[in-house]
Amino acid sequence: MNYRHDYHAGNFADVVKHVVLARVVTYMMAKPRPFRVIDTHAGAGRYDLLGPEASKTGEWRDGIGRIFAAHFPPAVTEIIEPYLNAVRAVNTTDELKVYPGSSLIARMIMRPEDVLVANELNAEEYGRLKRAFGRTKNTTILNIDARHAVKSLLPPKERRGVILIDPPFEAKSEFDDLAVAVKDAMARFSAGVYLVWYPLKDEVAAGRFVAEVTRDFSLEFLDVRFSVCAPFPGLGLTAAGLLVLNPPYLLRDELETLLPYFKDVLSEGTGSGFQLNDRVQ
Repeated sequence: MNYRHDYHAGNFADVVKHVVLARVVTYMMAKPRPFRVIDTHAGAGRYDLLGPEASKTGEWRDGIGRIFAAHFPPAVTEIIEPYLNAVRAVNTTDELKVYPGSSLIARMIMRPEDVLVANELNAEEYGRLKRAFGRTKNTTILNIDARHAVKSLLPPKERRGVILIDPPFEAKSEFDDLAVAVKDAMARFSAGVYLVWYPLKDEVAAGRFVAEVTRDFSLEFLDVRFSVCAPFPGLGLTAAGLLVLNPPYLLRDELETLLPYFKDVLSEGTGSGFQLNDRVQ
């Protein structure tokens, strides 16, 4: 794998993805029974925002940097508080220096009895991920192919779970491979809440992927798409999506409250905006 998330940690796509993850994990704790979070592409766990990679792109400054500095109304603040608390927890001062990855955000919100499984195939990232967690209780760090992780880890013994699938999208076949992986996972554990991240560089391919995964009309889903501006050559990623399968019933309402403010704060110009598409029984 050549992908290094250090260059992109804390950007707008991370912010939207991690806010949703934090909300889903928070909802899971509404019931006393333990649950499991499985992160199939966990990355390094935490990222140095002042390091050479993040400093080279500066993407975090237009993502979490803006969100951290913004002032939101109470209703929005309440929604994003679990996420922001996780970011604050890895920073010892008011200055942003570190950004937590998905697994670390989830673990900091979860209860001690809830179980986290974080998987990362890249050897260097895996080493950093292990160091980020140390000997944290009820936390397992794996170093296997994500496709094998899906097959071996589902269904979780708790029968309650959140599965985050966030591939690097390096291969041309990534959308097709992702659709196969998600459908395989759903066949093994249909009751899980799935968060599937994808870039919006090719809207036709993205639309085809969402249609394929949600073909079963009994499946409830929420497809969240967010853009900071219209795409143009050389700018990099300007829009991303997050497909939530079996979403918590309040999630759409919360995002309808939140995302207009995120649009204003994170906008890079013409073409910024968001879409929420769902199917709820």
